[in-house]
Amino acid sequence: MQIDILTKVVLPLALFIIMFGMGLGLKKKDFGALFLSPKALILGLTCQMLLLPMVAFLLAMGLKLPSELAIGLILVACCPGGVTSNLYTYLFKGDLALSISLTTLATFISPFTLPFIVHFAMSSFSVPGNEFTLPIVKTIIQMLAITLLPVTIGMLFNNLKPHLSSKIEPLIRRLSSVFLVIIVVAIIHKNADLMFSFFATSGLATLTLNLTTLMLGLFFAKISGLSQPQQMSIAIEVGLQNGTLAILIASTLINNPTMAIPGATYSLFMFLTGYIFCYLFSAHSNRQARLIKNV
Repeated sequence: MQIDILTKVVLPLALFIIMFGMGLGLKKKDFGALFLSPKALILGLTCQMLLLPMVAFLLAMGLKLPSELAIGLILVACCPGGVTSNLYTYLFKGDLALSISLTTLATFISPFTLPFIVHFAMSSFSVPGNEFTLPIVKTIIQMLAITLLPVTIGMLFNNLKPHLSSKIEPLIRRLSSVFLVIIVVAIIHKNADLMFSFFATSGLATLTLNLTTLMLGLFFAKISGLSQPQQMSIAIEVGLQNGTLAILIASTLINNPTMAIPGATYSLFMFLTGYIFCYLFSAHSNRQARLIKNV
């Protein structure tokens, strides 16, 4: 995968705007919501922080992925969901407060967990003569700069200029999804001659990771007795990771274009599978509601 002005300039700038918009959308009541449903919050966070990397490790080993693609897959699993999961939850009437709370907590935690997990992955999948290293402290600082800094600036702006913030936040939220689509399309166009090989090498792994975590998130939410809106939110938060962030980390912080390939293929699958999942889940929930009403 080519590293150029797209991944070095456009991608970081777009991600900064997206994270800034997320900060604009955070209100004090969202942090209060963290404690309204502790069971759902703890379950969702546990699945994001522990289950996702474990599934990625098992898939990487089970599918015998080459070292760089295996590390790239685990990197995707370590990047918390963001705007896309919040948007789908909003559109299909999931528990938006829970979704935002999970996104917020995961965004604050991941800069400290991701470097250690990826460092462990590099140690596990390195082969003699082709060892990978990741400076943990430097990566934590860089992660804070590209995730927490814009979110914090957005929150401060929201606190200082609430009226202006309320006007521009919906616009940035809508544009965020457009940014993500443009980035993915631009990456496909730039690497058009390599896309077939991208999907041939990592497509099965990233699609399996996406579908497996969607289903596992839903399964654990169901057996925990959570409401249907909460089930949808947890499934989406666990099943839709921030592939754009994974591409950025691989292509700029790690400076390894091959490790960015799983992030690119995952992002393509995620938009489609996430929408189909939400549509089917919503349709099923509506059918159940009508049956109960008619009884």
